[in-house]
This record gives sequence, C-alpha cells and structure tokens, in this order.
Amino acid sequence: MSSTTTQGTKDSYKEGQMGTVVPFEQINDCGSYICNWSGHLLRVPEDGIAPGRSPLINMFGCDPLFVTKISSNPYITVTKARLLAANCDVNVNF
Repeated sequence: MSSTTTQGTKDSYKEGQMGTVVPFEQINDCGSYICNWSGHLLRVPEDGIAPGRSPLINMFGCDPLFVTKISSNPYITVTKARLLAANCDVNVNF
C-alpha cells in the first residue's frame, strides 16, 4: 500500500473514498470496513454513526486499530466484500 493510504490521519481521510485506511475511532461514514488487525468484516449502518445512538462501541488498546473502507454499502454481500477487500490487498477472515 502507498504511504498516502496508510497514514490514517483525520486530514487524509476523505468520506466515501474506498480503500482508505483510517483509525477505528475516526469512522464517521457508514459503510463496510475490514479490520486490519483481524481481517473481520465491520458493517457500520447509518444508525452506527448517528450521535447519541446505541450501541456505541469504544475499543481501547496501546496500538492504534486501523480499518480499511471497502464499500459505502453496510449491507454488502460477503462474496462482494471479499472481492473488494482483495482489490485493496486486505486480508480477510470471514
């Protein structure tokens, strides 16, 4: 991956851009993401990013946890999610 997609800073994150790597806590756009640390599919619906909605997920650790956005559709099929992840050179575990 290029250094521009792995920076993960808020400044380099553009909403809707597929293949963008961003820290987990900076997800602010609904869609489908791949967890870079585990390869799991993360589906973030509109309710998941609305302020004051439940459940709110906070993940804490000493290392930053990055995700890669593969689609703006949080309900993408598993087969298509695997293909899009392969296009972004992201390992999957689902």
